Amino acid sequence: MKVLMFGWEFPPHISGGLGTACFGLTKALSGLGTEILFVMPSASGDEDQSAVKIINASDVVVERNTKNSENILEKVEFVRIGSNMVPYVDPVSFSELVKEHKLHQIEDYKISIGHKFKFSGKYGSNLMEEVARYAIIAGEIAAKSRFDVIHAHDWLTYLAGVAAKRVSGKPLVVHMHATEFDRSGDNINTLVYDIEKFGMEQADMVITVSNLTRNIVISKYGINPGKVVTVHNAVDFSNPDQKDVVRGVPEKVVTFLGRITFQKGPEYFIEAAAKVLKRDIGVRFVMAGSGDLLYRSIRRVARLGISSRFHFTGFLKGDDVQKMFNYSDVYVMPSVSEPFGISPLEAMRASVPAIISKQSGVSEVLNHAIKVDFWDVDALADSIYALITYPVLREVVAREGFKEVNTLKWEKAAREVTELYNKISGR
Repeated sequence: MKVLMFGWEFPPHISGGLGTACFGLTKALSGLGTEILFVMPSASGDEDQSAVKIINASDVVVERNTKNSENILEKVEFVRIGSNMVPYVDPVSFSELVKEHKLHQIEDYKISIGHKFKFSGKYGSNLMEEVARYAIIAGEIAAKSRFDVIHAHDWLTYLAGVAAKRVSGKPLVVHMHATEFDRSGDNINTLVYDIEKFGMEQADMVITVSNLTRNIVISKYGINPGKVVTVHNAVDFSNPDQKDVVRGVPEKVVTFLGRITFQKGPEYFIEAAAKVLKRDIGVRFVMAGSGDLLYRSIRRVARLGISSRFHFTGFLKGDDVQKMFNYSDVYVMPSVSEPFGISPLEAMRASVPAIISKQSGVSEVLNHAIKVDFWDVDALADSIYALITYPVLREVVAREGFKEVNTLKWEKAAREVTELYNKISGR
């Protein structure tokens, strides 16, 4: 089985769980004998290619002999949008960005014949332009490559997947890691919604990372339930944990690690921290990440008078993520809407007890994490206080959680995905 796979990021250059999931899944698929051509908009050259062959879209030349590359966007008519956009920000913040950067309308997605398009591979102000041009390059790659199945990860690559399908005639799988409703709540960006809906309608099979996401896909996008299948994410145990860390503080450490955005519920973490500190000042809280709510979170911490016990690290990646887990006594994920949530698995792999919101996909597969409603700040505070106060409870939750997460392997997910490949390709 040979798969043409489209993704927007791949370790070590990632901004969240999407790149981590792509790495874990492709590595496991490779172990089952699947050959993967992984296309990304801008490769740096230091990506791990032990399980995949990376194709850098920025290196692909558009040629005249690719019959459908020039008019692929005419076939995907609605992609001609009125403005650029930036993902993971609320409508107010986007409006401010438009004013600040004077973002202009995109009038031409064309790439000159015989030339390349240099993708940034980032999530900047010209993102939608890159998404559209990526679809053109996808058609070019599909015309030149041999493969059995197309697999596109998240909305950024759905148009590329559709383009590749139309050029090659091969079946398409789209992978929904997070819906626009997860990212934006009720204030969805209709352009992203349209791309998500179009990609799923055009796909032969839709993979969702949880039943929570599957229900959203069916109810809010109107996708045929018969072609929507849940394949839960997992955690990679191949890298040894870094246990040799020296803590600079004697207090217990409670950690939030993720994007500081509405979706991840950072404000609930801050309010719970204030409640815990009223009962026990021997605790430090860490918020590791970046996002559009960062400065508002910093101001709220200051107003609550807990700045001396609250630390903001900024975005962490690579070894620093593992170090943070090893510094931590408790991990908290109070997400408002979390399609899955790989970070709790990584924390539990490091023997850190986890508190997660009931509004998360990962809660479907975990029995040894403490679960609370994201909005119930009192329950969240009580759970944190219990874990930092009672050593036996913390040890039991950590030990049983480690055992449980050790059973959640990417190999299981890869076998389920392989069955889907075989089904839609007629094998």
